[in-house]
Amino acid sequence: MSTIRLTMAQALLRFLDNQYISVDGQEQKFVKGVMGIFGHGNVTGIGEALENDKGQLEFIQGKNEQGMAHAAMAFAKQNNRLEIFACTSSIGPGALNMVTAAGTATVNRIPVLFLPGDIFACRQPDPVLQQIEDPTDYTISANDAFKPVSRYWDRISRPEQLITAALQAMRVLTDPVDTGAVTLSLPQDVQCEAYDYPEEFFAKRVHYIERRLPTTGALQRVVAAIQSAQRPLIIAGGGVHYSLATQELIAFAEKFGIPVTETQAGKSAVAWNHPLYMGAIGVTGSLASNKLAKEADLIICVGTRLADFPTASKSAFQNPDVQFLSINVSSFDAMKLDSTMLVADAKEALIALQQKLEQSNYKVAYQAEQLQTLKAEWDSEVDRLYSLEREDGLVQTRVLGELNSFLGKEDVIVCAAGSLPGDLHRVWRSEAPQTYHMEYGFSCMGYEVSGAFGVKLAHPHREVYSFVGDGSFLMLHSELLTSIQEGKKINVILLNNHGFQCIHNLQRGHGSNGFGNEFRFREEESGRLTGGYMPIDFSLIAQGLGVKAFSATTIDELRSALESAKKEESSTLIEIRVLPGTNTGDYESWWRVGVAEVSESEKVNQASDKLGQKLLQIKPY
Repeated sequence: MSTIRLTMAQALLRFLDNQYISVDGQEQKFVKGVMGIFGHGNVTGIGEALENDKGQLEFIQGKNEQGMAHAAMAFAKQNNRLEIFACTSSIGPGALNMVTAAGTATVNRIPVLFLPGDIFACRQPDPVLQQIEDPTDYTISANDAFKPVSRYWDRISRPEQLITAALQAMRVLTDPVDTGAVTLSLPQDVQCEAYDYPEEFFAKRVHYIERRLPTTGALQRVVAAIQSAQRPLIIAGGGVHYSLATQELIAFAEKFGIPVTETQAGKSAVAWNHPLYMGAIGVTGSLASNKLAKEADLIICVGTRLADFPTASKSAFQNPDVQFLSINVSSFDAMKLDSTMLVADAKEALIALQQKLEQSNYKVAYQAEQLQTLKAEWDSEVDRLYSLEREDGLVQTRVLGELNSFLGKEDVIVCAAGSLPGDLHRVWRSEAPQTYHMEYGFSCMGYEVSGAFGVKLAHPHREVYSFVGDGSFLMLHSELLTSIQEGKKINVILLNNHGFQCIHNLQRGHGSNGFGNEFRFREEESGRLTGGYMPIDFSLIAQGLGVKAFSATTIDELRSALESAKKEESSTLIEIRVLPGTNTGDYESWWRVGVAEVSESEKVNQASDKLGQKLLQIKPY
């Protein structure tokens, strides 16, 4: 067997550079490159390998380990999981900074390869700088923290172990069912150790994503369930995008006149002005969708993991005879809500279902006029929210309406946390697939700017807009600088409402007067954070990073700033001051949060009683 002598780090890069993925006969390179921040735990190992690598892997210098990993996740998500970046860090704090991003990737079913440096496998310099010592288990390092948030985890304690570990990593990263964060822990001495690797290990390897076809038995059960339903309702999830099934979903809905709703991950699968599109569903849903959900006798779930937001904590479906049908490549997700399962690729399943139902002349009980009326009422409500005015400042929904009007059909918006996801899910009018990029599996504050950079890497010719609140921006905006360094323009739309107003609203909605969520000065008399708002100039912060910044306190100023930002060739930021509490409210929906069973506040006690009554009305599992 022919071999080549390489360090473990050099071998890892050569292997990654030769991985390809194939879907529907279309083949493409799988690993775009590596994002990294170097420290003593990886600079002389994988750092040396990257410096002298002669392959095609691109290196991007991160500014914060969590930020760069969020960018890698956004890149993979925007590419429908068909292309990835790996992320490398030093040991200890550098590695632990990526754990949050690993959890974000795994929850959202997005492939990201993590390559954290680790302590010396030989233990000679023990304890090494930044080493965590567990006196009960000396095999544990900081990297063990990745285990609960990784779909595959391994530690390469000998250079030859890379062969099996790398193959297992690719198995998970390219599997639509098992994908998520993959962590290969790399001891800093082993990174530099040489081994005679077989040359065939570095041969081009193609990973085929085979569309899973529905079985005959499952298809019969599902067809029978649909045929018995008169008022079915579709929930489109992120799997519709990843399966490239948007057209098949629309064709299926149109053929039988079934209304369509969307999760955060599924949004933009159907254009907002399609006659069967009823909007978002659940906690952040539209009135049209939530009304239909209450009466539906069959919920057809396509590519969704059915988290608590689209199901309104399992309270959205009030018909006592309601049944659930779940189309998903993952049986783990398909069985939720005791669904009739169709474990199959969404695209193939929709095609097969349509053919079977056409043969039986299936019809729904909906009248076209009823759906048109519901849609028209909701569209009118969005128009109203988009036009709200107040003399004392800008209304958040008014600002979103202006932004929606200005952005182009193919422009991409990126968001993750705060009050913006709820507003955007309800009122944002998407016209084309993959123009709405929301991370809402973790709703990870700080994802927005990094995510926009990752989306821009995936779609360099599109305008990309990061929608972020002041709270999330303060948590993490490091990769704004990286976007400038890489010449990848992103536009940060920063809505400044003086704090964590989303949670402030949630708090007050459950009996509190509001505590600890606004950016206020501490008052001497009360000793609490109840003084005036802190004057933070976010435009000035952005300018300090080299970003062209604008600010807006009126609609005219916003329009001018948007026009100016679009003309810029480098990244921009527009700070928009909006009035706290001017986001959208609930539309016949509910979300379960824990409420104190006893309190000195009578309002909290009342909220607890109300929760107890609600729990008697909802689906228990």
